Amino acid sequence: MIYKRIMALKGHEQALVGDRGVGKNSDWSIVLHGGAGVAEHKDMPPEREAAFRAGMAAGLDAGIAVLAAGGSALDAVQAAVEVLEDDPLFNAGRGAAFTADGANELDAAIMDGSTLAAGSVGGVTRTRHPIALARAVMERSPHVMLIGDGADRFAASVGLEQVDPSFFFTGSRWRALEDELKTLGLPIPPGGERAGAAQPEPDDHRFGTVGAVARDSAGRLAAATSTGGMTAKRWGRVGDSPIIGAGTYAADDACACSGTGSGEYFIRLTLAREVAALVKYKGLSLQAAVDEAIQRQLTDLGGDGGVIAVGAGGEMAWSYNTRAMFRARANAGGERLIAIFKDEA
Repeated sequence: MIYKRIMALKGHEQALVGDRGVGKNSDWSIVLHGGAGVAEHKDMPPEREAAFRAGMAAGLDAGIAVLAAGGSALDAVQAAVEVLEDDPLFNAGRGAAFTADGANELDAAIMDGSTLAAGSVGGVTRTRHPIALARAVMERSPHVMLIGDGADRFAASVGLEQVDPSFFFTGSRWRALEDELKTLGLPIPPGGERAGAAQPEPDDHRFGTVGAVARDSAGRLAAATSTGGMTAKRWGRVGDSPIIGAGTYAADDACACSGTGSGEYFIRLTLAREVAALVKYKGLSLQAAVDEAIQRQLTDLGGDGGVIAVGAGGEMAWSYNTRAMFRARANAGGERLIAIFKDEA
């Protein structure tokens, strides 16, 4: 995994301490999200909150290690997302939501803002790190998007780690599937015995997509997004995360953006590209652009979720219309913030 290689080379973790202000014109900057949710601060158990913050910190540190060593924005966002894909708390990679058939189908996308090169995958079931596969599609194939078994076969052909589909299983996600299928009046597939006494995944983390955006010291931007999709999704449903311009977009002359939320709405609005267009063509500040996209356009259409973004000058921004969004940011100027609830910056 790229994260392990980077940390072995680095030899230590980069510690940053800072305030809550929005960074501008920094040497490098990075923003992460771990999904949006509906929980109030008072309703989340302290141990669960601490675990989420630790997971976000680990992903942030992976990206920081790359950028602080002079690495590329592409390497940074991939490193950060790989960490979150391995954390069972997040709906990506290990810990992904289950389809109605009881499978984990994984989607991911990555985009290079300096060239507009992009790669994405949908319905992956055997590749440990879907974000690494998305990058391989971008750099080692003539295509932008691969899906299903073909995507996994391509991953194996280029040497990416393959795992048994059971690797992605978590008991809490399975119990959440059972609850949702009961609500929908649909049959529950076999496999529940593996969940043991696990409790359903709480609704506080409804939109569990993960993502990262970054600007490196050379001024290059990149965006990456990875997800397990919706619990009990059917018929091979694919959301916005792997759709370039909807859930993932990067262009050095505008911004890099990654989204999380009700994917069908993000697709209809091509929301990540819309944020970039608001910056590039309307001259909005990055914060004004993400607010316009989320607080007006997405909200007016009836969608839920949020976005993170990094601008050409290193500006960092996020906006969401849910009660919470798992988010983190850091820059070369010493700023570092990990937040979940609306009463935080």
